[in-house]
Amino acid sequence: MPMKVIVNGATGKMGQETVKALAATDDLHCIATLSRNDSLSETINTYQADIVIDFTNADVVYQNTQTIIHAGVHPVIGSSGLTAEQIQSLTNQCAKQSLGGIIAPNFSIGAILMMKYAKDAARYFSQAEIIEMHHDKKLDAPSGTAIKTAELIAEGRSSPSVERPKSKEHLPGSRGAEVHGIAIHAVRLPSLLAHQKVIMSEHDQIFEIHHDSLHRRSFMPGVLLACRKVTTLDTLMYGLENLV
Repeated sequence: MPMKVIVNGATGKMGQETVKALAATDDLHCIATLSRNDSLSETINTYQADIVIDFTNADVVYQNTQTIIHAGVHPVIGSSGLTAEQIQSLTNQCAKQSLGGIIAPNFSIGAILMMKYAKDAARYFSQAEIIEMHHDKKLDAPSGTAIKTAELIAEGRSSPSVERPKSKEHLPGSRGAEVHGIAIHAVRLPSLLAHQKVIMSEHDQIFEIHHDSLHRRSFMPGVLLACRKVTTLDTLMYGLENLV
């Protein structure tokens, strides 16, 4: 029997692609689509959903995820903007119910591989910086993908503490944000979608990993994978790399 899925944020661009992707499957059935003025909790109760996919925005994603968890439904969260403290709180809430869930900064399989390779390469390159580029409608910066990449690079380093090269900023912020000593630079421009470059340096050499998502269809295999795996979990996973 197909799993019953609600798409929250279905009128947005990611939501629309998700609804189309679900319609092309036999094992996942989209039973309801929600937009800004619809009640998430009432819809979950009415349709007895197995999974809720959330592609809303940073202002409401934390509250939405709590609503999903409290209803005992598996959350698949693609909305960005959750803080580390909020993710930990949601993880604890899922643990109390032994409820599986997924928060994915990026659903692109290529982007997941980029993060994995960056973590692997961090054993050999002591210095790294990240440039992430997104469309001008993306409000949060830096992106969740860039933050997650920096966290994985820090995990992969053979030395736990690497001092960031010293510099004097004539304009505050010109060297970017910093996560675990790794500079992240955020670009927001029309015509972009989702792009990231990881630049590493060591022993007179430069190593770059570059990934581009050119259409929102590129995220759909990861969304479907998350839906198919989430019901087998008993905890909240942060990052699709845990399933790939």
